[in-house]
Amino acid sequence: MPFPGLFNYWIVVILMMIGLYIVIAHGNLVKKIIGINVFQVSVFLLYITIGKVAGGSAPILDQGIEVYSNPLPHVLILTAIVVSVATTALGLALVVRIRNAFQTIEEDEIDQQEKTG
Repeated sequence: MPFPGLFNYWIVVILMMIGLYIVIAHGNLVKKIIGINVFQVSVFLLYITIGKVAGGSAPILDQGIEVYSNPLPHVLILTAIVVSVATTALGLALVVRIRNAFQTIEEDEIDQQEKTG
């Protein structure tokens, strides 16, 4: 591995591109939601990676500890995970309603039904 210190960032970029590809390439609405979730996980990993300091300790005052890791990104990610679960649930609920209305969850078939009336 040529850049061992940048491993997490490579994983972030790979996950981000996979999620973006899934959203763009697939017409199935459930697959699009899965792609959005993969993209969100890459952002979570990025924030968690940024928040960790090499050799840093938890921000608890103690003698002999001089370097602390910032806990704020981890707290923000906990909130983002809750929001992600809620948006995923809402998206899946909308897919169920779309399926009931159009009898399909394929984007191109829905567009075709909309055009034909």
